[in-house]
Amino acid sequence: IKKMQVVKTRVGIIGGGAMGQHHIRIYNEMKDVELVGICDTDRNRAISLANSYNTTPFFDHRELLKQELDAVSVVVPTTLHYSVAMDIIDSGTHLLVEKPIADTLENADKMIHAARDSKVKLMVGHIERFNPAVAKLKEIVDSGMLGKIVSISSRRVGPFNPRIRDVGIIMDLGVHDIDVISYLYGKRINEVYTIAGKDIHSFEDHASILLRCDTNLSGMVETNWLTPHKIRNLTAIGLKGVAYLDYIKQTVELHDEAWIQTAKVEQKEPLKNELEHFINAVKNDTPIISNGETSRHALEAAMAAIESYQKGRAISIK
Repeated sequence: IKKMQVVKTRVGIIGGGAMGQHHIRIYNEMKDVELVGICDTDRNRAISLANSYNTTPFFDHRELLKQELDAVSVVVPTTLHYSVAMDIIDSGTHLLVEKPIADTLENADKMIHAARDSKVKLMVGHIERFNPAVAKLKEIVDSGMLGKIVSISSRRVGPFNPRIRDVGIIMDLGVHDIDVISYLYGKRINEVYTIAGKDIHSFEDHASILLRCDTNLSGMVETNWLTPHKIRNLTAIGLKGVAYLDYIKQTVELHDEAWIQTAKVEQKEPLKNELEHFINAVKNDTPIISNGETSRHALEAAMAAIESYQKGRAISIK
């Protein structure tokens, strides 16, 4: 019996920083992926990573795009997302861009339209959507087990990471929960009010963000770089019960009048789930759960949160 030849998806990585290296590691472990090349403007880093993973280094992403790729991960600073993404879309290659989608809504819109016109899949790395605990809670919420959900609140706090220089806490961390709250409700955010300040960073380093979905569904995000230990949790309050989610432990606990139950969550690295979802969408032409539109909405809400604390008033989103 002849063994069927597995056709591997040809993938390139643009950006070999801390997050890029996680993308490289996971793609390298995927049996149905061929790691064609790693691009970084730091020549030494590109060469060293390419040697470690037995692939080819590139120093200009346009050279990498000439290698007949099926898909690319873009893991460069946010300000470069737009220019790099447009080159990839022009080459007809599917792409996954790390969050946030872009540095401005205008650039996000151009990326979304160009991808649609070129029939290229554009995925954005909102990693918490691929956290097994979030996937489980979404299932529970959609099943109606907790009744109508009226309030979702999250805490994402911890010590400051000196690597983060170009954005504040809202765009770096708060955007995760803004996106998850919108995802769990299955609704867009239409108003944002934020109290925030900066004490140790050039941008805001602590923020309390109040979100309105529909007329009376609330979301609350508390985030800072001032807490000495990492906390990542979320609470969803429904008319029939409450769910407590821990992003780090990947657990979901349900409380109602009679019971405390622990949901069965199959623990797995969220980034691995995310990249598998991307490769599957590229191979089988399936829909993406963190696409350009949902990511643009998260960016718009995060930008409204920043505008809100700067202006001291609530900001509406159309």
